[in-house]
Amino acid sequence: MRTRVKICGITRAEDAGLAAAAGADAIGFVFWPKSPRAVTPAQAAAIWTAGALIARVGVFVNESPAIVRDVVREARLTAVQLHGDEQVEDYLSCAAPLIKAVSLSDAASVSVAAALPAHVTLMVDASDHVRRGGTGQLADWARAAELARVRPIILAGGLTPANVADAIRQVQPWAIDVSSGVEIGPGIKNAASLTALFGAIGSAMQEAR
Repeated sequence: MRTRVKICGITRAEDAGLAAAAGADAIGFVFWPKSPRAVTPAQAAAIWTAGALIARVGVFVNESPAIVRDVVREARLTAVQLHGDEQVEDYLSCAAPLIKAVSLSDAASVSVAAALPAHVTLMVDASDHVRRGGTGQLADWARAAELARVRPIILAGGLTPANVADAIRQVQPWAIDVSSGVEIGPGIKNAASLTALFGAIGSAMQEAR
């Protein structure tokens, strides 16, 4: 099974192009104002044309459903990622597939995540209630693997070219999400790191065959 890849925290058109050329399936735009990678809907709409053939995910933290709907339309998003304390049921009218970020702090949290509606894609990330992602911290791979045996997941949290192959082997996620692990600064991607990331992913996929 091919592991899909989302490159998140895109702030520049050239980085969207780099991600697309490297083989990314999706790019992510952060619409949380407190993030160092935040962009406006207008900026995202202008950027995405560089990677027009890949999915465009908007990342939100405790934003109202009405505003999320407006951003989906203005930025021409193809999916919504909820990275705060949202209840997914409140966002069903956002006219885009939903991704919900979860942190797996204990065994009970795995069961809670597994019970979320089947139409919601789960993203396992490191727990950080202040910065809400892009921190370079690793998620709990053991618990992520447990959840991945029950339903498809996206694995995020501290993934880099150096560790992504091990993450894929151990967790077997449906997809991975990488932001800070391919950057030279917040929101500024590095072409060499992207190439190395996809090389490592390819090697892990070859081993799995």
